[in-house]
Amino acid sequence: MKKNISSKGNRLSQREPIRLQRRPPSLAKLDMTKHMGRKEYETKLARLQVSLKELSLAYQSQSRRAVIVLEGWDAAGKGGVIRRMHWPLDPRGLKVWPISAPTPEELDHHYLYRFWTRLPRSGQLVVFDRSWYGRVLVERIEGYATRTEWQRAYAEINEFERMLDDDGVRLVKIFLHITPEEQLARFQARFNDPLKRWKLSAEDLRNRARWADYEVAIEEMFQRTSTVRQPWIVIPGNSKHYARLAAINAIVKRLADGVDLSPSGLDPGFEQRARKVLGLNEPSGRKAR
Repeated sequence: MKKNISSKGNRLSQREPIRLQRRPPSLAKLDMTKHMGRKEYETKLARLQVSLKELSLAYQSQSRRAVIVLEGWDAAGKGGVIRRMHWPLDPRGLKVWPISAPTPEELDHHYLYRFWTRLPRSGQLVVFDRSWYGRVLVERIEGYATRTEWQRAYAEINEFERMLDDDGVRLVKIFLHITPEEQLARFQARFNDPLKRWKLSAEDLRNRARWADYEVAIEEMFQRTSTVRQPWIVIPGNSKHYARLAAINAIVKRLADGVDLSPSGLDPGFEQRARKVLGLNEPSGRKAR
């Protein structure tokens, strides 16, 4: 018995160390002038949504799982990306989790507990609208986590994401960046529109007042959690059209890598019965059974 335990321990100790990217993304390096017109946007979005549907069907038929993390500034466009993803998909294959402050019950557990319980089932894509990275962002800035806790969280998060990868869960991490000027314009537009005013909160204004603190935390987050296997994808978001397409394209590209996207074939027996019931002929070139 002792020998087996020791052998297992040796295997665990020999795991490849988590490697950080040598050149992690940085907000300062983004080209914030990227833009896209409506006509080009609508044409490319329609094509991307077809690809997204093919991807979702492949994940369902092949029992694959994926997690999509969407982080970014308030009003950066996370909701807009999610809506454009949701429209073409079977809702049974996509689950969106909007993450806010933890409940009293969740506070009784490790901070990763509430994310473990929301991981995808077989054949499902799960989107986290904000995520476990709150530990090193809002919880760090607002003092909800001690310095020891949020400093420790970088290694905990990297290990958590490696466990997901080891278990076959694909992970995409997107951060939408906008400038302070663009955020102000969007806040003003929300405030001036009675149907959108609900989107603006006291927390949004408080977070904006600490923009510089958040910039420091975000840059450190990239430096310490953008790993070779689970890199951050940072997208300039001043142009909503450009950001939506860039985000969905990055998601499709990463989740489709190595996945057969061709539609699954019908059971031959069912196909024959269905054609008979529906009055459909055999495709040309195929002999009737």
